[in-house]
Amino acid sequence: MELKNQQTINAPVQHVYDALNDPEILRQCIPGCESIEKTSDTHMDAKVTLKIGPIKASFAGELEISDLNPPSQYTLNFSGSGGSAGNASGSASVELEAESAESTVISYDVKADVTGKIAQVGNRLISSTANVLAKKFFKQFGELVEAKQ
Repeated sequence: MELKNQQTINAPVQHVYDALNDPEILRQCIPGCESIEKTSDTHMDAKVTLKIGPIKASFAGELEISDLNPPSQYTLNFSGSGGSAGNASGSASVELEAESAESTVISYDVKADVTGKIAQVGNRLISSTANVLAKKFFKQFGELVEAKQ
């Protein structure tokens, strides 16, 4: 599965970049996120509960940041285990570009693989759910970042 999109956030690039690396902001924005803990400058552990079609699963996972080029780009690698529901893994390439001094365009390209029962619900439902979750994340992220201005 692959998702690509972009969104404008009314905040400077550095402010947006810092927020993308703030576990508390991420916890508030990731749909179903129960906890997220930064264990190093480039590593976080997370617990997320999601419902995809008829399947509800709790995932324990890891997030690792690589390809750092602050404040304009990084890659977020993720993997999570949902027990009998299946596993998910992938990466999100994130790029930030100043649209103006007070406005940032955030572009993302997510590639993910799922296995187990989740994979059995079908690519269309998984892709649709992933799009909805991404939109929820960036809507909430934009609101939080803009409110902290």
